Amino acid sequence: MIRTLRPAFVLVETPADMNDRMDELLLGHTLPVAVFSHYRDDERVATSWTPLCDYSPEWIALREGRAAGAEVRFIDLPAWHPAVADHTERYANRYADAEARYAEATRRLREHFAVDSVDALWDGLFEVTEPGAGPEELRARLDAYFDLVRGDAQADAGDRAREEYMASWVRAALARADDRPVLVVTGGFHQPALRALSARCPDAAAPADWPAVPEPPGGALGGSFLVPYSFRQLDAFAGYQSGMPSPGYYQQLWETGPTAAGQGLLRAVTERLRARRIPLSTAGLIAARSLSQGLARLRGHPYETRVDVLDGLAGALITDDLDRPLPWTTRETLGPGTHPVVAEMVAACTGEAVGRLRPETPLPPLVHDVTAHLAGLGLADADAPVRLDLTTEGDLSRSRALHRLRVLGVPGFTRISGPTDGDDPVFAEVWEPRTVTGGREAALIEAGAYGARLDEAAAALLGERMRAAGPDAGAAAGLLFDAVLCGIGPLCADLLAALTAQVGQVGELGPLGRILSPVLGLWRHDRVFGMDRHRVLGAVVGTAADRVFRLAEGLHGGPGVDLAALRALAAARDALRHAPGLLSVTPEAAAEAAARISRDLRAPTALRGAAFGLRWALGVPDDPAPVVRALATAAVDTLGDWLTGLFALAREEVAHGTAADGTSLVDILDGVVSALPDTDFLLALPALRQAFAFFPPRERERIAERLLQRRRLRGSARSLLRTPAAPLLMARARALEENVTRLLDRHGLGTAPVNRTVSDPNPEAAR
Repeated sequence: MIRTLRPAFVLVETPADMNDRMDELLLGHTLPVAVFSHYRDDERVATSWTPLCDYSPEWIALREGRAAGAEVRFIDLPAWHPAVADHTERYANRYADAEARYAEATRRLREHFAVDSVDALWDGLFEVTEPGAGPEELRARLDAYFDLVRGDAQADAGDRAREEYMASWVRAALARADDRPVLVVTGGFHQPALRALSARCPDAAAPADWPAVPEPPGGALGGSFLVPYSFRQLDAFAGYQSGMPSPGYYQQLWETGPTAAGQGLLRAVTERLRARRIPLSTAGLIAARSLSQGLARLRGHPYETRVDVLDGLAGALITDDLDRPLPWTTRETLGPGTHPVVAEMVAACTGEAVGRLRPETPLPPLVHDVTAHLAGLGLADADAPVRLDLTTEGDLSRSRALHRLRVLGVPGFTRISGPTDGDDPVFAEVWEPRTVTGGREAALIEAGAYGARLDEAAAALLGERMRAAGPDAGAAAGLLFDAVLCGIGPLCADLLAALTAQVGQVGELGPLGRILSPVLGLWRHDRVFGMDRHRVLGAVVGTAADRVFRLAEGLHGGPGVDLAALRALAAARDALRHAPGLLSVTPEAAAEAAARISRDLRAPTALRGAAFGLRWALGVPDDPAPVVRALATAAVDTLGDWLTGLFALAREEVAHGTAADGTSLVDILDGVVSALPDTDFLLALPALRQAFAFFPPRERERIAERLLQRRRLRGSARSLLRTPAAPLLMARARALEENVTRLLDRHGLGTAPVNRTVSDPNPEAAR
């Protein structure tokens, strides 16, 4: 159309803030690429992408418009503008008042043409054309379609603002065109509104100047950069709401035509299935091709379309029942459990293309900062695992740089080992460099929205996450450790201030434990990261530990084990041991509270066991024998829950402690459990196994040795821990065999044991 009309202006629905940098798009990049736009102020961060591939209307308009001598202008509002950025579900629910009309119109059209999805409807109406069909027929059909689905219905406020702005560009172009054509390339949804808005102002009253491009408000940062893109990112089946399905297929359609594209799709699916050793016979392929051709004829298509080929392959190659619709019938993203043949078919349609920018493309400052930073730290060309000693200044700097990249989501290094939270006194890390075929440069460019330097960008992103976490103190504690690893001191102070305000409002033990454990660890151990004995850290520790004891004493509940609550009580125990001066609760007061909890029958059984263990850990143990025997008699299924709480708080004391008479808790449990009837033992076994899982392998082996000694048996204690099948399964099998034996004996069907010898020629007679 551009070559035919030779327009004076080509106006394109792309952010207008790229007008002065349009030449960057024409440097000769390998497509697809995208215009990445970002905005950041004290309240929000907004990002968006405008992808371009060979067959994108925007790209064709830019390239062909320039070639034809037309003046090309981008006419949409910048992507950071509230009219665009405030659409939280911009593409999933875009049309506001017009949405109902759009949904109803497309539903009726799909019913009329007997197709499953809007994509198939579009293909049938506009992509599949009869031989000899001209552009005028296609134009009339498009006009009728968009008049039907949009008409004069009102869009939402954001789209109305965009349409008013784009229309102002159209009016300005018409005033400058001197009766030459003006071509507007925009989404068909906007076409009726733009025609009406552009006709409001006669040419004589049209503005002489181009509309002004909005600037970010004072104190805000915004801008746009080109980034490499990929067909996988562009594909609607991968979750990109504004994307198109199957970009790889449509690239082939653009380059080779519909017939070759259909054959290429069949070939690509075949190659992928065979590469992954998914069974695929020649007969199956013949059936798929025949079915695709038959579907095309049945649907009135002059050639096999994308949906024809996919439906034919699915019908011929998938013999299993599917628990969800085929993705191309609903435009759903692929999820766990997707049939492997379906997954490979979608991947073949997506394609493998990855864009690449020309070296002279302008890049945000962060890209150059990271490049120089990694080179200075000796990490730019790492090809072997990077081992870091966090107690040395150089390795600590390397660790902080790598953690900042991790927080920003920039690929290239993966941490294999290192401290997992503040309570983990590990001062060494191992990072493994990973070859990234694509995406690292794009991730760095996109991370540039957060700042010009690596430390600044990581701090801004963590600050955004802190604001998003709101009153969730557990999330803030996790962010605190990330900030510590990144070496961002000011943000650590902000997070500690937020934690100090929030921790007193937490109403559950589990979240308190997620706060107290890492913060206490940082207070105790973190000389390396510069947080050792931090005053605000101490305040958080004291407030959180005091609140743990307060909540625990009033907690009531039934059976079951809340492991998060047990971890919270264990963290409070550690606070009493290592930082008693920070708490208002003294060890003596804590022991008294634990005694009350351990005797409170309304408290959860596991919490009662934990309170019993806390007293043991604080040096005032009680005799466990009466409790163990009472539980075994009255509620054997909760015995393991009580032991789980006990072991969570006093595992080491239990493993090494003995009574005055030389007996230990293991001896008491052995006597009680050995006396249980089989049915009670089976009830108690799952919870008992959970409880003893708190012991590491070496301590479990010592317990097994003790059991052998009590029975005066010789043998390997380690072999007792290596059963050929699950212990619970073996116990149930033994109980079943004994029940069958008793049943046979009751009815006189039991058999006496038969002594067989080699000389017995007829074992059946002996039976």
